[in-house]
Amino acid sequence: SNTLFPIALLLKLFPSSNNLFPIPLLLLEMLIAGLISGILAVIVGIPALRLRGIYLAIATIAFVEVLRVVSLNLDITGGAVGIFGIPQPFQSQIEYLWIAVPFLLVSMVLFYRLERIRTGRAFIAIREDELAASAMGINPTYYKVLAFTLGAILAGMVGVISAHFLNTWNARQGTFDASITYLTIVLIGGSRTFLGSVVGAIVLKVLLEIILRRIADIAGLPNWLAQFLR
Repeated sequence: SNTLFPIALLLKLFPSSNNLFPIPLLLLEMLIAGLISGILAVIVGIPALRLRGIYLAIATIAFVEVLRVVSLNLDITGGAVGIFGIPQPFQSQIEYLWIAVPFLLVSMVLFYRLERIRTGRAFIAIREDELAASAMGINPTYYKVLAFTLGAILAGMVGVISAHFLNTWNARQGTFDASITYLTIVLIGGSRTFLGSVVGAIVLKVLLEIILRRIADIAGLPNWLAQFLR
């Protein structure tokens, strides 16, 4: 019950109407989640990003798996059951666009600007040739950790929106399958510009919706499988 005290205090500071979760409190949650995710990214990134190739991939996957197992055994995360009944800030799912779209646009503007300053140019130099970048005085480890941290901050903030949208959270939402989905998005859209991830996510979502629904409509398919695909 002690873990509910901060939430109760914040609800007092930001009273809600119509039993909806207060938008200011949702934004505060996003800031806190981004901060915690950023700190964890620095802690993991400094040792992990000194690795290269498959070793870096293994280290990243291992850390995600450790977090998943730990969350399965903590009361604060709801254990194996997870957290249910997360309050809704909007009356319908479509209204989530009021926060998702502005967040996407702000993120795109920030990354657009990032590509055109010294930090962005350092990212590009490391991507093209890490040894050459090092020879020019660029610290690859520093900029890798910075990129890793920025990505983690955004992921943490989006995770808050996702938790409220789905009305639930459990450790199984962070499995290796999810990582494959995000990698697929990058492969489809490309990693050369920030727009690649946006386009990749849209294309993948549309393709999955069309393909799965067409498969679900195939005659003779078991009802349970058709319902699952829909």
